[in-house]
Amino acid sequence: MESNPWKTIETEIVYSNNWVDVKHSKVINPVGNDGIYGIVHFKNIAAAIIPIDADMNTYLVGQFRYPLNEYSWEVPMGGSPLAEDPIEGAKRELKEETGLVAEKWTEIAKIHTSNCVCDEVGYVYLAENISQHESVPDETEQLTIKKLPFSEVLNMVMDNRITDSISQIAILKVARLLGL
Repeated sequence: MESNPWKTIETEIVYSNNWVDVKHSKVINPVGNDGIYGIVHFKNIAAAIIPIDADMNTYLVGQFRYPLNEYSWEVPMGGSPLAEDPIEGAKRELKEETGLVAEKWTEIAKIHTSNCVCDEVGYVYLAENISQHESVPDETEQLTIKKLPFSEVLNMVMDNRITDSISQIAILKVARLLGL
């Protein structure tokens, strides 16, 4: 039951940039009919971080998301090259976006963000024993940082003020781990 019922006839890259390839495949589907499949291949691994301080506060990153045409509140996150250990990408992204450095790191989830159309893999980390340093965001990022009680961030997920899927998964998973 867990074997691959699809057969790939041919695949071509129809679009490529620094972050993704869009692939078009001719396939034989699970019932034996000719078909097509489009896949967005990600060139990086997603790394999301929930930094928690000693007072149970966490940090959110706000930014305008071009594909959605709206502002989004999210946990700190970014990409890690495929050949890099995702924890290294997570450490770098947390410092770049928030200026935070953590002494303790725990991987709490491995996720596939939208596995019907893309191959993106993401890792979620809990970062503890944090200290503040200077942030260095990418030139494409115009970020707002909010420090909030974790309980308020959980409420933001529950009332749809946080809609980013990786952020929701990360926050809900940490809430469960914390017994909230």
